[in-house]
Amino acid sequence: MILCKDLTLSFGDRAVLDRFSLTVPDRGVTALTGPSGCGKTTLLRVLAGLEKPQGGSVEGAAPRETALLFQDDRLLPWRTVEQHLTDVLPRERWKEVPGLLALVELDGEERARPSALSGGMGRRLALARCLALDAKLRLLDEPFAGVDLSRALRILERMKSLPAPVLLVSHEPAVLAAAGAVVELDGPPLQIRPR
Repeated sequence: MILCKDLTLSFGDRAVLDRFSLTVPDRGVTALTGPSGCGKTTLLRVLAGLEKPQGGSVEGAAPRETALLFQDDRLLPWRTVEQHLTDVLPRERWKEVPGLLALVELDGEERARPSALSGGMGRRLALARCLALDAKLRLLDEPFAGVDLSRALRILERMKSLPAPVLLVSHEPAVLAAAGAVVELDGPPLQIRPR
């Protein structure tokens, strides 16, 4: 279980996280939602060790034990779809590539380069690369941007069985409805709605 307790982070005079607490279950998918600028991405960056809070603590997953999917895909144009995964996997795990591509519905695209992929396909490749990483917590910032809804929901359903918990950001009502729990960051009081 990952426990965020009383996280506080300000940028100048603007408090983005104000004594924010959250418990992330050991498995399954928890979705973060709320208006732009309410702290969703900032929370992911704190959990990933990219931002240091002024107060509070995180227990259960160190930054080196997390995998973060950024809002932008960060694909390497000279690498194939398959190479994007083998680049982050140790050689003994390369046999997992077909399963990862199937999880995000990119079967048959192993030899394609990012320029040959649609925006949604590129997003799914970035997601597969993140899911390939050995992590105790996966942080996904808008993982389904540009992905058609029916496909996103199928992928989300598969992600629920992953061995590590997933914390994702989304504004899509159907994605939120399909998540295991939803956390609304819309200012105090914090609302947590289990599914």
